[in-house]
Amino acid sequence: MAKAGFMAGAKYATASAGTFFTSKDKREERRKEILSARAQELVEELGKLKGSVVKIGQMMALFGEHFLPEEVTTALHTLENQTTALEWSAIEKHLQRQLGEVKLAELEVETTPLGAASLAQVHKAIRKSDGKELVLKIQYPGVADAIDSDMRALVRLLKMSRLVPITEQFNMWLNEVKEMLRREVDYDLEAHTTRHFRQALADDARFVVPEIVPEYSSHNIMCMTFEHGIGVNDPAVLELSQTRRNFIGRAIMELCCREVFEWNKMQTDPNFGNYLLRIGEAPEKDQIVLLDFGAIRDFDNDVLGPGREMIRASYYHDTERLIRALSALDFLARGTPRRILDDFAAMCFEAIEVLQDPEKFPPPADLLNENLEYRWGESNLPGRIMNKAGRNALSVHFDVPPKEFIFLFRKLLGAYTFLHVINAEVRGNTILEPFIHMQEDSDLLLVDQKTITPGD
Repeated sequence: MAKAGFMAGAKYATASAGTFFTSKDKREERRKEILSARAQELVEELGKLKGSVVKIGQMMALFGEHFLPEEVTTALHTLENQTTALEWSAIEKHLQRQLGEVKLAELEVETTPLGAASLAQVHKAIRKSDGKELVLKIQYPGVADAIDSDMRALVRLLKMSRLVPITEQFNMWLNEVKEMLRREVDYDLEAHTTRHFRQALADDARFVVPEIVPEYSSHNIMCMTFEHGIGVNDPAVLELSQTRRNFIGRAIMELCCREVFEWNKMQTDPNFGNYLLRIGEAPEKDQIVLLDFGAIRDFDNDVLGPGREMIRASYYHDTERLIRALSALDFLARGTPRRILDDFAAMCFEAIEVLQDPEKFPPPADLLNENLEYRWGESNLPGRIMNKAGRNALSVHFDVPPKEFIFLFRKLLGAYTFLHVINAEVRGNTILEPFIHMQEDSDLLLVDQKTITPGD
């Protein structure tokens, strides 16, 4: 890793020197080309290392749009497809050590994994005594113990490559990534969270949450019931009637609202692999299977409250209320010009056009059907917002976004993308309105206590 970082940094310095006497536009174009090439070289080195280093890179790609160069996040995203399953012989020995030969003998485990990721792989199993279908999520040996050393190695690599300025704020984000990684390898915590969601959604027939099977679980193995379904991107989903797709889309948005406004627990990983769709025998019998609760975050009201206030302020198009919420999140630099604040407010208002009352704040006319339902499949809202968010992030008046803002932003973006992919048509304000006043008084009080009004 050290060699790769040194070589990348040296190449960047040499190439940059060669562009000194070219025009400004040419220099910028050349700089981007060099940065992209160096980023890809480093990502290739990360891909060779596997384990938590790859996962750290994936997390940085997911949450880094607001403070990493576009060329770096683009390269890091390629890590998402660079996972290779561990051979069965190694997995079998690991299972024997974790569960013991007696327990393992009670299961018939498929040797080919259902899926593999950077930290673990998943195998289907059958309990021989009753034929019950199970799933074993198997953490790779040594991954949890290597997190700290892998993080140090990655920071050294980033410093030597000179691709990213290692500031105090960036170090804070790296620490957050490390904590996220530690939670993902804590299977006891994930099992507890899975049980919580299973209980919280027990009376909602639209959702299915696997049941944890503790007798075949350990600190590094998590066993749960196998839940069948098809992927969100499966062509069969788009073959469903519009009514059925709307039903699924509404359920996803309501779940998002419950996480943010009611539970203070948020699925921070918008990966479609965390969902399956179970097609029912009749309309309103379709179900959403929720998988992988390792990225669930608990939030205190004092950190999520200002985020909820941002949503409320955007819903009401209240710029002053939005500015107070941003200040409470420590997102604004002192002396931010009014023009910058108004531009950012306009972006936030646009970001929830899908959830606003179309009669009060109508979106583009071609995005509404005859029932004033938002046509998610025709909207490019996620792309529009990502572009504007990227431009705002470059402003000297905005600090590196606090993690709560980025988690909330990614949460909404993930839900939007889900509804876009299934081509749902849903009137969003009827989903948000039952939740928007939850915890409102306490959130307003909290924001007032934390607010420092930026100067003009």
